[in-house]
Amino acid sequence: MKLRAPMPELDGATEWLNGEVTRENLVGDKPTLIHFWSISCGLCKDAMPNVNEFRDQYKDKLNVIAVHMPRSEKDLDLEEIKKVAAEHDISQPIYVDSEHKLTDAFENQYVPSYYVFDEEGQLRHFQAGGGGMKMLTKRVNRVLGIKE
Repeated sequence: MKLRAPMPELDGATEWLNGEVTRENLVGDKPTLIHFWSISCGLCKDAMPNVNEFRDQYKDKLNVIAVHMPRSEKDLDLEEIKKVAAEHDISQPIYVDSEHKLTDAFENQYVPSYYVFDEEGQLRHFQAGGGGMKMLTKRVNRVLGIKE
């Protein structure tokens, strides 16, 4: 997915946890952080406190959406996804992408990965991997118009 590309529609979820959202709910409102994770991904679990910090710190200024992207058959267990989500305090909406519909729409290949969209729904930043939270914070702040 290229920078400035529009946010794909959020349809085709196997299931939504913690409430369902649509692209229309997000675009035009405020910037959005969409993060892909998987229950079999240790780096994703390590990064979750940082993602939750974004969610809590910017709750009035930023939409945060989680996308569970399975990497193996074991990752398709919905009860396990719910359990891991609860263990890691993922209270934001979770798009369960067991058929890789959103993964394909984003052309995403990595977990964890982070997509920052501005309030018009245009992609402003993408990064993948376990580190780089400082860079993500910088990009989110820029989209929010917060001076550092």
